[in-house]
Amino acid sequence: MPIFDSLLAAFTPFNLMLAVVGVVAGTIIGSLPGLTATMAIAVLVPITFSMEPASALIMMGAIYTGAIYGGAYAAILLNTPGTPSAIATTLDGYPMAKRGDGDLAITLACVASVVGGLVGAAFLFALAPPLADIALAFGPVEYFWLAIFGLTLIAALSEGNMVKGLIGGCLGLLLACVGVAEVSADIRLTFGSETMLGGIEVISALIGLYCIPVLIDLVATPDKHLHVETKSGGIRFGDAMAISWKGKWNLLRSSVLGTVVGILPGAGGSIAGLVAYSEARRSSKTPEKFGTGEPRGLQATESANNATVGGGFIPTLVLGIPGTPPDAVILGALLVQGVKVGPNLFQAESSIVYTFIFGLFLATILMLPIGLLIGKYAYRTIVEIPKAMLVPTVAFMTLIGTFAIRNNTADVIIMISLGVMGWVLNRFGFRASPIVLGLILGRIAEQGFVQGWTIASATGNYVGMFFGRPITIAILCAIVLALFGPVWTRRMKIKREAMANDE
Repeated sequence: MPIFDSLLAAFTPFNLMLAVVGVVAGTIIGSLPGLTATMAIAVLVPITFSMEPASALIMMGAIYTGAIYGGAYAAILLNTPGTPSAIATTLDGYPMAKRGDGDLAITLACVASVVGGLVGAAFLFALAPPLADIALAFGPVEYFWLAIFGLTLIAALSEGNMVKGLIGGCLGLLLACVGVAEVSADIRLTFGSETMLGGIEVISALIGLYCIPVLIDLVATPDKHLHVETKSGGIRFGDAMAISWKGKWNLLRSSVLGTVVGILPGAGGSIAGLVAYSEARRSSKTPEKFGTGEPRGLQATESANNATVGGGFIPTLVLGIPGTPPDAVILGALLVQGVKVGPNLFQAESSIVYTFIFGLFLATILMLPIGLLIGKYAYRTIVEIPKAMLVPTVAFMTLIGTFAIRNNTADVIIMISLGVMGWVLNRFGFRASPIVLGLILGRIAEQGFVQGWTIASATGNYVGMFFGRPITIAILCAIVLALFGPVWTRRMKIKREAMANDE
């Protein structure tokens, strides 16, 4: 049987070694602020040129998987997303670490990442061709409404002050407008500076808004960075498994959401994590706990962003359209190898594809022991290292990571400036998350709206274009549910409490 032969091929000692090396390398690189999964694959992809296509795919998939999970370390322990996919991980991961549960948070993130990765790989194995058709059904208008749906998460990120959250989101949207326009190529808000023509680089802004305020607070306060009440070995596997089993439906729902978002070309793990977090909060009976160290929030975002690995490979392999930015690098490596992706790939090169899929399962499973082991030492290091060493080390990594994105010193200056601005705004109750959310989704929303408006102008059907398509209607319903669902839930809760008091 060809599939059984592919299974045996994936478990050869050489491919097993590649999976281990890829997961370790990806996890370490992903944990460093600024070094994204895309960069991890781009740096290490030349090594795969001399390999067989299936082995090369296994190693690149392992690097990708490890890097997405590795971003959780810095997000939990330093409040700095190691990768954009870990933005929502900071919302509950860092509060857990601050109260002394950093080891539990890292273990939960590892378990959730493995679950999400396995669900994404399972969808890739079973449903790749039909699910790829979903990606083709998404046009610019669908991306516009998907971005608007993501912006509804500002309500969840505002931490009790909706007005300040909305102001932060608008500031992020304003930052997204800096530079050359996505479609029309108009130059905006550069104030005559050539440096600003390239716009605000997302990763630089991410590092600045999340990391610099933490560094300033570390220098300004004499207290230890993380509070630890009991001596821990850095791994709390039993507790994490108990919590994961209790929240199994949240894990499964978030993993499916992450897979579906990963199928959409260009969406990526950051949007998947935010959408899953929003849905977990909306469906929770205690949404007020989210943002204060709620394990379900951490589980949702980590399972979703790792599920995008398998989901992103579906349009990449079946249609030749990269589902996520790292998939674009992997697609280029496949073309160098002479592998022709497309609808016929699963027939013409079935042995390569299924060997890779089984290798992706293998790499995801290996991520559990490897991730726990690396997380154990990462936790101990961050907890025990003196501030005199921690602050300069993290500051150096942020500078190097920011510069490495585009080899541009201007990005470093922008990163530091946004960091100082974020620290000042934080003093007045403005959080970084709504700003970053507006920056990321602003460009997607603008491009989708302008392209959709252009198409509608040519056809003369504006209402049908923006409100008459089936997927658009489904997303609009989700937006309405996300906006008014929490209000209705809160009113029902107050009504039940009032009835209970009357009795």
